[in-house]
Parts: sequence; structure tokens; C-alpha cells
Amino acid sequence: MNSPSNPEMPKFYETKDCYCLEARRQARAITRLYEEKLRPHGLRATQFSVLATLKLKGPTPVTELADFLVLERTTMTRGAAVMEKKGWIEPAATDDARVRAWQLTQLGKNKLEEAYPSWKEVQQSLKNPGTVQTDKETP
Repeated sequence: MNSPSNPEMPKFYETKDCYCLEARRQARAITRLYEEKLRPHGLRATQFSVLATLKLKGPTPVTELADFLVLERTTMTRGAAVMEKKGWIEPAATDDARVRAWQLTQLGKNKLEEAYPSWKEVQQSLKNPGTVQTDKETP
């Protein structure tokens, strides 16, 4: 790495401590923890969040769901198609035929209940670091 004494790029030395890069590293590390714990349930972290959001909000338009989860609408639509195929969500009736909405199915509610303890374990581990065991640590 360049150092402050390197005459070629001294003004860029401070970029090694970039807050944006560090935030992205931390976000990826946290996501990996959730992914590891949810994988045995056949869920991705984002899928769990969609199911949980639908459980809390009830039938929700795609745009509102995407905004709430900070996802692009197209990403939300593609992900919803996968979850619909698995039987976890289904289209919900709306007052406006132009609006597409989703709701949980019973299978989706069951999947959420099944995966919740694993999600909770990661939540607790992030409150109390060192309390979660990842698949890599399992003998």
C-alpha cells in the first residue's frame, strides 16, 4: 500500500480508511451470517425479509414493498417471482388493476416460522458478538 512518504500518491493514502468501503465490507459480512443460518431453510436473507415484511404489513404493492426493503422494483419483481414459484407468496387483490401486490401464503407463513429461530440467532449474535456459530466453525 502507498504510504504518506510515497511521492507518487500521498493524497490518496487516506482512501485506505474510506467509510463507504468499510460500510460495504461490514454489510457483506453481516449478510453472510444471515445467509449461512437461513440456507438450511432454503431461504436467502432478502427472501426472509420479504416474508417477514408481508407478515407485518399484510398484502403490499410491489413498489411499496421494494421501497420499504430498499430494493430496486425490478429486483423485487424478480425475487417475488421466485418466491411465488416456491409457493411462499401469491398475488393479492387490489383496488387498482394496474397495481401488483403480494401476500403470504400458508406455506410462506410456515417457512417464516421455521426460519425465524435461525434469524433470531444471528440478530442476538450481532447484539452480543461471539455468540453465533457459523457453518465454517462446525466440526
